[in-house]
Amino acid sequence: MKIDPANLKITDMRFADIDGAPKRCSLLKLYTNQGIVGYGELRDASSRTYAAMLKSRIIGENPCNVEKIFRRIKQFGGHSRQAGGVCAIEVACWDIAGKVWGVPVWQLLGGKFRDKVRCYCDTDSKGGGRDMGKALKERMEKGFTFLKMDLGIELLMNVPGALSAPLGFLETMKEYKQVFKTPHGSINPSAMRGAAYDLFNTAHPFTGIHLTEKGLDYLENYMAECREAVGYEVPIAIDHLGHIPLEDCIKLARRLEKFNLAWMEDAVPWQMTQQWVRLHEATGVPLGTGEDIYLKESFKPLFESGALAVVHPDVLTAGGIMETKKIGDMAEDYGVQMNLHMAESPIGCLAAVHVAAATRNFMSLELHSVDIPWWGELVKPALKCEKGFITVPDAPGLGIEALNEELIASHAHKDFPEPWSPTQEWDKEWSNDRQWS
Repeated sequence: MKIDPANLKITDMRFADIDGAPKRCSLLKLYTNQGIVGYGELRDASSRTYAAMLKSRIIGENPCNVEKIFRRIKQFGGHSRQAGGVCAIEVACWDIAGKVWGVPVWQLLGGKFRDKVRCYCDTDSKGGGRDMGKALKERMEKGFTFLKMDLGIELLMNVPGALSAPLGFLETMKEYKQVFKTPHGSINPSAMRGAAYDLFNTAHPFTGIHLTEKGLDYLENYMAECREAVGYEVPIAIDHLGHIPLEDCIKLARRLEKFNLAWMEDAVPWQMTQQWVRLHEATGVPLGTGEDIYLKESFKPLFESGALAVVHPDVLTAGGIMETKKIGDMAEDYGVQMNLHMAESPIGCLAAVHVAAATRNFMSLELHSVDIPWWGELVKPALKCEKGFITVPDAPGLGIEALNEELIASHAHKDFPEPWSPTQEWDKEWSNDRQWS
């Protein structure tokens, strides 16, 4: 069938929810009247409803008019996972546009600065600093040239005297870990209430949890053991400090300055710009944030503050492919390096790869699925990270010829409909969406 771009229309939207890639992932297909299908994905551990509710607002639209569709639906996005529907649709539209015009998405963004995208893999380890150092060393032996690890209060939960908090808080935190850290991010709805859930939704300044000198000593020694294992030449970023107040972040950052960190991530909530400024002024450790921020205008106060060395958006939260490219360009204007957060399937990964290829100040892309053997096989051709780099595809759209439907079916989440089930219940959803009178 000959493609007629001018008369292309979106006709349907369907989903497949899979388990363990690395979390629950909601994949999306946009169907058209000319047989072209676009692939998208919601942010890890998001809700397909964020996209399904937008179906009636895009049916009949030409998916090649990506910016028009994005501007119509972006009002329904929000920070973190709430942006998932808008971003999934935007990514799928770019995939269709590339397929229709026969070019890769990076070409539609203005061309590429690199043929290979550097990756780092967030690394988990049980035990002490030497164990983490060994795990990081193994990443280097596989070819990774950039490293990241967690370093925070989760390491101190069973270290007597390392934390202080209102009596009962630490026990509640342990309860929280049982509630939320279920296999592959599958949450038991009946557990989503009570003190553990309240603590989960309490921002850093308000938890009353503090590091003691013993806790600071432990984390400093943990980091020292990691550096002893891998050396000082390779960059290491740290994440997941925990919900501790600014003053404790300052104490910890000062202890860690000697370890030549690439950045300290999400130390305080991203919205609290002045706290980022205070932390920046108190330490020489580079600071980074951004994975939960939606739309470029939300990044601007942080850029203007001068507090960030690194911005770390997620394509499936920031607003999609074009919006993330714009964020990277804005970051460059303020002298800020861009890295990309990514904890999704190969669809989300390839969306990030195209942005990374087309953004000059990009450094590294997160991979959260290095240890999942079947992850790259979810798409055809299979997505490979070789010696720490992903080759930028030259095929049209995202570079996905097809999805591995058998593999998707075998990893389908049991709590959701069968992959690609009809969604006609969303065909006629309507409201007066205009935001002015």
